[in-house]
Amino acid sequence: MAEPTSLLLPDTGEPGFGIYVHWPFCAAKCPYCDFNSHVRHQKIDQPRFAAAFLKEMEVMRALSGPKTVTSIFMGGGTPSLMDPATVGTILDGIARHWTVPRGIEITMEANPTSVEAERFRGYRAAGVNRVSLGVQALNDRDLKFLGRLHSVEDALKAVRLAREIFPRMSFDLIYARPDQTVEAWEQELRQAISYAVDHLSLYQLTIEEGTPFFGLHKAGKIITPDEDRAAELYEATQDITASEGLPAYEVSNHARPGAESRHNLTYWRYGDYAGIGPGAHGRLSQAHKKLATATERNPERWLEAVEAEGHGMVDQDLLGNDEQADELLLMGLRLREGVDLARWQELSGRDPDPVREQFLLEHGFIERLGNSRLRCTPKGMLVLDAVVADLAC
Repeated sequence: MAEPTSLLLPDTGEPGFGIYVHWPFCAAKCPYCDFNSHVRHQKIDQPRFAAAFLKEMEVMRALSGPKTVTSIFMGGGTPSLMDPATVGTILDGIARHWTVPRGIEITMEANPTSVEAERFRGYRAAGVNRVSLGVQALNDRDLKFLGRLHSVEDALKAVRLAREIFPRMSFDLIYARPDQTVEAWEQELRQAISYAVDHLSLYQLTIEEGTPFFGLHKAGKIITPDEDRAAELYEATQDITASEGLPAYEVSNHARPGAESRHNLTYWRYGDYAGIGPGAHGRLSQAHKKLATATERNPERWLEAVEAEGHGMVDQDLLGNDEQADELLLMGLRLREGVDLARWQELSGRDPDPVREQFLLEHGFIERLGNSRLRCTPKGMLVLDAVVADLAC
């Protein structure tokens, strides 16, 4: 059995320092996905890639300086295609380069196919204590439409096994699918919550340029819900999750109190994080600036670069205060806890524009939490991009 949740360190409310590791390989490319994921039909040389992850860590450690890690996240791609031994090698490497206290959150994304689910005990033994399952839908017709390789039966088997093995577990669902009614989504969402999950990531289907769905949507072969229906689906999501004890703590993420994703909170609270692996991004504080890093997206080119140069970075940009203030606002307004105003004012060197703020307050898009924080209301979350743009001016 998994160790009790209480043994995991509590959220301190601080931004923290995270490590993100990107495993770029998938068994198949989903038609809606624009993430940096790649299908390879030949066997992946995992020891060679693991050695490259360790090598790139050395460079990232030199850039970050000595840090205490508050969370580790293995994303992709499909990290659950890694052997447990590869995961153990990577986690051991992180512990050699930074201070890793016992009980921090260590998350792995996983696809709920039966072959991968059988590896869960190996991942747990390697140190993973939270799994995030890419379920995406709870009916087989929509799973097929979304290009998923698992069935609902596979998904539920993986959910049950994850619940047994890991102290924390989350899974993803995509809504606003073609022909999806509010009633059908409400039923599916209540079903998801009934599986004793403590965290759900609930994303509206978006049609991203460069994906197979983009061309089909443009040709009229995929029709997604209009804005009004999408808003109804979003509002139903908020109502049901709140009533079931998993309120939104971020625009698309819902958790029981204490089960929020510590790693994602580091992003949204604008903390530092080292990004390791093909296509990984990072933010590392350097004096009064932040270094924004990005690595080569192609796995083989990244591998060759690391073996030749010690890292696969293709971008290293120092962000000034204005850029940091904009990023802080963009990320922080996604959170129910909102933005730390003093921190934003220190970075930007100004107060929010009083006219713009008053307009947003009067129309119910934002609200003040005392004098220290500013946050979006549920109404404001529906037009989040516009609110951010108004306040950033």
